[in-house]
Amino acid sequence: MKSQYLLDVLATVEKRNPGEPEFIQAVTEVLESLEPLIEARPDLVEAGVLERLVEPERQIIFRVPWVDDNGKVQVNRGYRIQFNSAIGPYKGGIRLHPSVYIGIIKFLGFEQIFKNSLTTLPMGGAKGGSDFDPKGKSDGEVMRFCQSFITELFRHIGADCDVPAGDIGTGGREIGYMFGQYKRLVNEFTGVLTGKGLSFGGSLARTEATGFGLCYFTEEMLKANGKSFKDQTVVISGSGNVATYANQKATALGAKVVAMSDSNGYIYDPNGVDLAAIKQIKEVDRKRIKEYLITHPTAEYHEGHGIWSVPCDIALPCATQNDIGKADAELLVKNGCYCVAEGANMPSTPEAIEVFLANNMLYGPAKAANAGGVATSGLEMSQNSIRYGWSFEEVDQKLHSIMKSIFASCDEAARTYGMEGNYMAGANIAGFLKVAEAMKAQGCC
Repeated sequence: MKSQYLLDVLATVEKRNPGEPEFIQAVTEVLESLEPLIEARPDLVEAGVLERLVEPERQIIFRVPWVDDNGKVQVNRGYRIQFNSAIGPYKGGIRLHPSVYIGIIKFLGFEQIFKNSLTTLPMGGAKGGSDFDPKGKSDGEVMRFCQSFITELFRHIGADCDVPAGDIGTGGREIGYMFGQYKRLVNEFTGVLTGKGLSFGGSLARTEATGFGLCYFTEEMLKANGKSFKDQTVVISGSGNVATYANQKATALGAKVVAMSDSNGYIYDPNGVDLAAIKQIKEVDRKRIKEYLITHPTAEYHEGHGIWSVPCDIALPCATQNDIGKADAELLVKNGCYCVAEGANMPSTPEAIEVFLANNMLYGPAKAANAGGVATSGLEMSQNSIRYGWSFEEVDQKLHSIMKSIFASCDEAARTYGMEGNYMAGANIAGFLKVAEAMKAQGCC
């Protein structure tokens, strides 16, 4: 990064946010991509858009006391970062995981600004969460936590203000408990949370949306470069919703998925991972992925982080942030991988991304490639607003159209600013421009 202006903005971010490497990493990536745009648009510098964009509009931190099944009071910490509302009400998920702290929530909220902008839907960027771990907790404990969490958060959210959704650790069960408590407190039935059950305002295709959307984006990226999913070998990290439905759609598009993982290790099945078995293990039995070998003894299970050593044509990281490091990226290149598209949030380190770009790999950044989830959340908001529900096929068609539009925006922005084929830069520029123009038009606020 050569621009002194951008270096000064980054220095301020580092000074104000010490000990938050994920947030600083996310900001650095965006600022580096925006350098040619800032040179061409001094009006955005004059308006102080970037100085405002990197500072959240509002940061909410609160305690979450709840009672466990032994009658003992437990206390967790809750967060909601309302980052930017220039183009619409705040929108972003709630992450429940022991690793959650304010730096993680800031990084996710910052990324959400650009992701939501790219969807073409009117949604601002936000994120929330807690260091509560739902794993191993009873339904009663999870319910009491969720009710306590919303008892504090409810005063800061609303259908036209801030609409949270699910994320890691926050699925249909947790959203249901949160929505029930919100409805009880405000005496209103509104679309204040997305990811709801189908019987009370949820949208068909929401569960599948991020994984399907990832493959729709990747399909467009492949097509633009004379390739396709057909007959390609795919490795997918993770085994949650995103990974599961990325597997389903990639397979439907003609690929063979040979490896998936969880936090303990990964499975390798050269015959193609049996998706029905994964769904049974993860969605029904809620067990570890190594159980796959019970019904598929010819497959292999390996402990630890090593899934990127499996040879593949296309890699879809769908687990968590910084999942692919420099050594992993070099291994992917060595083994013939030519395409990486991100289903998780920021799963590749900056050093890994440098390897992708240096080797002319097709690289789909998370803020574009995994925007299908929030896009379908936006469609759920629309359905709630008009008190109507679309069919699975209608939602899926709209999702497909949105993901095609996202790729086209990234591709066009990259070409316009002399970075053809760099879809990371294209995503950052296209997402930023929409928000920046709105901020400039609304004055200093």
